[in-house]
Amino acid sequence: MRIGLPDVPALERGVSLLGSGGGGDTVTGAALLRNRLAAGHRVALTPVGELGADAQVVPIGVVGATAVFAEKLPSGAEFGAAIAAIERWTGRRADALVSIEVGGLNGVLPLVVGGQLGLPVVDADLSGRGVPRLNQLSVAAAGKGLTPAVLAEPGGQVLVLAEATAAELERTARAFLAGSGGWAVLAIAPISARELPSCAIPGTMSSAVSLGRQALSVGERSGAEELAAATGGRVIGLGRVVEVSRRPGPGEHGRTGFARGSATILDHRSRSLLRLEMENEYLFAMLDGEPVASTPDVLAVLDRRTGVPIPCDVVRQGVEVTVLQLPAAEFWTDPRRLPVLEPRAFGIDCDPILLEVRR
Repeated sequence: MRIGLPDVPALERGVSLLGSGGGGDTVTGAALLRNRLAAGHRVALTPVGELGADAQVVPIGVVGATAVFAEKLPSGAEFGAAIAAIERWTGRRADALVSIEVGGLNGVLPLVVGGQLGLPVVDADLSGRGVPRLNQLSVAAAGKGLTPAVLAEPGGQVLVLAEATAAELERTARAFLAGSGGWAVLAIAPISARELPSCAIPGTMSSAVSLGRQALSVGERSGAEELAAATGGRVIGLGRVVEVSRRPGPGEHGRTGFARGSATILDHRSRSLLRLEMENEYLFAMLDGEPVASTPDVLAVLDRRTGVPIPCDVVRQGVEVTVLQLPAAEFWTDPRRLPVLEPRAFGIDCDPILLEVRR
């Protein structure tokens, strides 16, 4: 699938929806992609089946405080440095790239990087949505190791972690980011094209474009139900945000955890209160105290005037919103993998509440 300038708004809207309130701002990544396309460069998504079975696919993305990404812009060398380090350490040349996360910024940046480095970008990712932790990537959920892994930060430091569990990589990455400017490029162990379908989620990048097109086709003046029908989801809330609270998250071993919070919406239709629990993403929804939706389904909060998704870190009291539930990728509904992203993985003692219809 070739990506052209007219496709960028759909891609940006689609990956923003799949971020589930997280994943980072897409504006900078979309601007970089537009510049590349305007300069006449070819940008395309390659189905995994078009790669040779032994092709080495390197997962890549940005990790850390993606809000800082817009203030501390990349030089462009970080991506090449991370991939070069992976190639040196494994002794294998990168034949293609795949995004670690389709939700948010990482749904756009690999397309820019692939063009710069002359590497095809696979139509797949390792999350199917926005996920907060590296040990929640699909590779880890499938029981495959993530190391060797490389972190390359904009100041020029390159860290190689030769051996570690997925949880250890997550802890090490957070410690590195705290002292190196807030964000870094991550590249993890190459995956052969033969193995990729079993530990990644195929088709997600092109699906994000389709999802974005469907959302944009509804238009700003259409109703919430039209939006749900167009995107394959359902509306679980329609009203005004009446309260937003934020608090420190639970930590482990003396380390601070991700911030937690909640947003409460007064539904105009039923006068019920919809409460969304959030961390880096929207995770769980209760209507008048009864659970109605949860991760791994995608919970998206949209500005009712514009249809633009509102991230967790900027949702505020007084805004009029539509709350949409979109179905999770089938990868996460497998009982063997569901525990990785179910509510209890985030300390919420409730069974998953998912849409029955799957894309």
